[in-house]
Amino acid sequence: MTERYSQQQIQAFTQAVLEDGFCILRNHFSSDTLQTWQEAFTPLLTEHIDREGNLKNRGTSRYYVTLPFMAPFADPAIYEDDDVLAIVARLVGEDAVMCQLATDTPLLGSEYQAIHRDAPPLFPEIEQETPPFQLAVNFPLVDVTPENGPFEVARRTHRVTKEEGLRLLEAGAVQLEPITLKMGDVMIRDVRGLHRGTPNHTDTPRPMAVIGYSRRWLFRPEVSIQIPREEWHKLSDRARHLLRFNPVVASLEDRSAAEVYQAYAY
Repeated sequence: MTERYSQQQIQAFTQAVLEDGFCILRNHFSSDTLQTWQEAFTPLLTEHIDREGNLKNRGTSRYYVTLPFMAPFADPAIYEDDDVLAIVARLVGEDAVMCQLATDTPLLGSEYQAIHRDAPPLFPEIEQETPPFQLAVNFPLVDVTPENGPFEVARRTHRVTKEEGLRLLEAGAVQLEPITLKMGDVMIRDVRGLHRGTPNHTDTPRPMAVIGYSRRWLFRPEVSIQIPREEWHKLSDRARHLLRFNPVVASLEDRSAAEVYQAYAY
């Protein structure tokens, strides 16, 4: 793994997240690698829908599926990417933790989600937002077009309370912006930015992968990665540090089949 961007560019990406709530690294991950992910993900989605699709855990015809920490998804070229981690470190600290490896996928028949955040404020009683504490690194497993359900986000709403952000949206001071991405593009965002999923009007699922990174002290038990002991022994020192608070299990066959992360909108 090598750094693609200069320190000045890394700082510019970091500043974009601080100011707008997100940045986009274009053509960053290997499309061949993500095609492998897409092929491996398809049967996981089918199994999830058959098992618990009735729960509608992200809305009608939209599914959140945790990815197993094994090949091809346990790929250090993705979760240890030097440039992504450099931005992560500047936003949530050098001792950040990796806490999530999952996907969100709308199918034909999906609807607009309610506008929401992915985490509550740390201190709601002071009605003031803090520096970043949790990030979502999103990358699609297919091209994201206006037709297949692009993520919509309102810039700068991570810097105000949810109530103030909704007021700004209603007043027209900020707008929801659809984000179209090519396979290989990477979006790094503050999870507090107001956003929603949109309908997929095509016959093809639109899987969006997410890797979560947070400050070391943030613990959300509903979001975690179970690491098979066999995979743990393969990890680099940096990967073990990133994943240090996640459970190491004898086998993924023993994990609960049902998704634990059901309540998602804040």
